[in-house]
Amino acid sequence: MTDSKLRRQNGIVAGVCGGLGAFFGINPIWFRLLFLLLMIPGGLPGLLPYIVLWIIIPKQ
Repeated sequence: MTDSKLRRQNGIVAGVCGGLGAFFGINPIWFRLLFLLLMIPGGLPGLLPYIVLWIIIPKQ
């Protein structure tokens, strides 16, 4: 299975956590939990980096 196929499979919203998981070689669930925890104090600490990474990370 190629990297781009793996990233698409692990993507739920924009594939950010799947892409980060593939890049760092760890399960994307850890990044999902991190972004979820950052969303608790009001949303902005988790939402802003997610949107920035969504724009920066290539789709392939």
